Amino acid sequence: MQIILKKDVQNLGEAGDIINVKDGYARNFLLPQNVAELATKGALENREKNIARIKAKQEKLNAEALEKAGKIEEFGKLELSAKAGESGKLFGTITTKKLAEELLAKTGIEVDKKSISLNAPINKIGEYKMLIKLTSKVKCELAVVVTASEVVKEAIEEEPATEETAE
Repeated sequence: MQIILKKDVQNLGEAGDIINVKDGYARNFLLPQNVAELATKGALENREKNIARIKAKQEKLNAEALEKAGKIEEFGKLELSAKAGESGKLFGTITTKKLAEELLAKTGIEVDKKSISLNAPINKIGEYKMLIKLTSKVKCELAVVVTASEVVKEAIEEEPATEETAE
């Protein structure tokens, strides 16, 4: 099925692109989400008329994303503290949702949690890199430093050997 993208779709294309996709993908996802439209004769003619408007809108979004990326990179490091054990392992994982919330709280820059990707899960104390994909053309990196807010002693209980268990 041939469609025209209304918005950028990751791993598929940019707004205004004419692409071929499977019928089910178009009918069940792209069309209901209002991300694409069928490439009918009228829609193709309309696309030609609106291509300049689409490109101008995309350039405006990229300019805003570049400004946002500059502010994020200027910030330097995002420092978080979490409850951890003696070995440095965190109780739970720091998710992309938590990272987006912390970034908003500390810098005032709103980033969608889906645009954040990590090369490894954050489940230990240390320094990590997160990649933030603001648009299809604008990406930035930010260092995340995780420290222990509270160190909890890890209790490993072993049963003492008694005469009954020795037999």
